[in-house]
Amino acid sequence: MMTQHRFGAGRAVAVAAAGVLLAGCGSAGTKAGEDPEPKPSASARQAGESTEPSGSPDPKKPAESKEPGALPSAYDFTPSPDRVPKTAAEARRLTRNAILGEADWTAGMVRGTPYETAGTWTVLADSCVWSRSALPDGVLDSFTRRLDVPAQDGKGRVRGSVTVTVHKTVEGADREIKDTVQESFRCPSQELGGGQRLSGLMSLQFDQKDVRNADASLFEAGKFTGPGSDGTQDYVWSKSRIGSVTTAVSVKGAKGYETTDLLRIAAEGGAKVLYRVELELK
Repeated sequence: MMTQHRFGAGRAVAVAAAGVLLAGCGSAGTKAGEDPEPKPSASARQAGESTEPSGSPDPKKPAESKEPGALPSAYDFTPSPDRVPKTAAEARRLTRNAILGEADWTAGMVRGTPYETAGTWTVLADSCVWSRSALPDGVLDSFTRRLDVPAQDGKGRVRGSVTVTVHKTVEGADREIKDTVQESFRCPSQELGGGQRLSGLMSLQFDQKDVRNADASLFEAGKFTGPGSDGTQDYVWSKSRIGSVTTAVSVKGAKGYETTDLLRIAAEGGAKVLYRVELELK
């Protein structure tokens, strides 16, 4: 069980992250092939999409908040049953359409190494060492891309990743969220392979009332060291769920970056990938 000090620190970081995540950030223009008038959910607002209706307001409808980009009091998106993947092929189509590329996350990002990992599942052993295995029976597909902010202007290289996973059931996706929270308690220090190491990990699942762009979300923070890290750097990570689909965004810090910088990069990527998942499920 974690100590009271560690819990308090974790909650403080998570609250700070929630402020960034709920504030919304970035600008995600409509991509080719996307619905030009998507449902203006919280994910759309956080991803920077315009939610202002055209024409005159309907006098029969009650007035809502007049603040631009105002978020609803609760998450209000329901996937269309016929759009929820039921086969591996359908899941692969969703993960490839929803994943972010260099031009989709934040300006100036480049491909990381390796750029893509598909069709595998990460497992945290009792030794707190991560490895990859075949997809479990309850998972239809999982797809990861690595995108970095290159070293420039005296700052180091920030390493990011985004993962989209499709489960067979909502219950399976929800279990992934809950299991992830427990992993940092079980292994506050973790080996990623290739000399990369995470330490001092603190994880917290947000109260549902604080989540405006997903059915569930969690946040994790800690320290990262590894080849090319130029010493110990901050690390932030978030995971969210919409129906049977989960998304994860991680950002490993670098010289010249504050934790707040990493939080905003993570929030921007997280909001955009959630919005793209909604487009696939609406």
